[in-house]
Amino acid sequence: MKNNSKKHSKVLIIGSGPAGYTAAIYTARAMLKPILVYGAEPGGQMTTTTDVQNYPGYSDVIQGPWLMDQMKEQAKAVGTDMVQDHIKKVDLSNRPFKATGDSGQEYTADSIIISTGAQARWLNLESEQKYRGFGVSGCATCDGFFFKDKEVAVIGGGNAAVEEAIFLTKFATKVKLIHRRNELRAEKMLQKKLMENKKIEVIWDSVLGEVLGNEKPKGVTGIKIKNVKTNKITQLNVHGLFIAIGHDPATSLFKGQLDMDKEGYLITKPDSTETNKPGVFAAGDVKDKVFRQAVTAAGMGCMSALEAEKFLSSKH
Repeated sequence: MKNNSKKHSKVLIIGSGPAGYTAAIYTARAMLKPILVYGAEPGGQMTTTTDVQNYPGYSDVIQGPWLMDQMKEQAKAVGTDMVQDHIKKVDLSNRPFKATGDSGQEYTADSIIISTGAQARWLNLESEQKYRGFGVSGCATCDGFFFKDKEVAVIGGGNAAVEEAIFLTKFATKVKLIHRRNELRAEKMLQKKLMENKKIEVIWDSVLGEVLGNEKPKGVTGIKIKNVKTNKITQLNVHGLFIAIGHDPATSLFKGQLDMDKEGYLITKPDSTETNKPGVFAAGDVKDKVFRQAVTAAGMGCMSALEAEKFLSSKH
């Protein structure tokens, strides 16, 4: 169905997840009648996180997809117009800002909140994808707790991988850091901390070949790694595997229009969600590569809504 009439709103929110939904709840309650456009994966990274134990307000373990559904319903209940579409083009050169969806729909808005998030990079092995959420994780701070007194492995060689390996020693009996080269990219201070930790073993020049596991109960039992110099395959018995090879923010849409860092994260003013373009705000993992938690993304969603409201009231 092509509907080429323009849809105008005071606030257009691009992307769902904790940041987008929270921004929607706050702007809707401020009577700004926001439109939230969500793509093929509403709820973002939270929908691939099964057990959530660290979101405040729930004493029992909750499910990531359920939490996202609740936020979505809450945003709808207070008056958000939810539209499923994929924004393929934005023009931020003039106000009202323009966005075009795959559906052909054109959206115009007096302000925009960008909460398109980021995606953890995966190795895209079939066995890795099969056990995602069942022992294979992209976030040690989210899932480390589930591997108390077990052996785990981390794949990667940058700051994130080293930090995750060190963090996991709080729970795991042994952490194996597997890196494809013979030296780490992580900063020297972190490397020193890593090498001094008795619980961590670094396995050099190696790549992940396969994740091994059980069907019932579904879970990881081990991994096969290959030495890139000798081609020797080794099997390691681990219960958890953390892939820490980086994240990619979903910002290609805004290249050349908004300031971003060399990794593609949107840059906002200090203590603010405002980008270099007045009236355009960024919240959640699209601008945050430090914390990457649902609760901090939701907090930024709230900030962006309050800042958008202030921006709009100063303009009218």
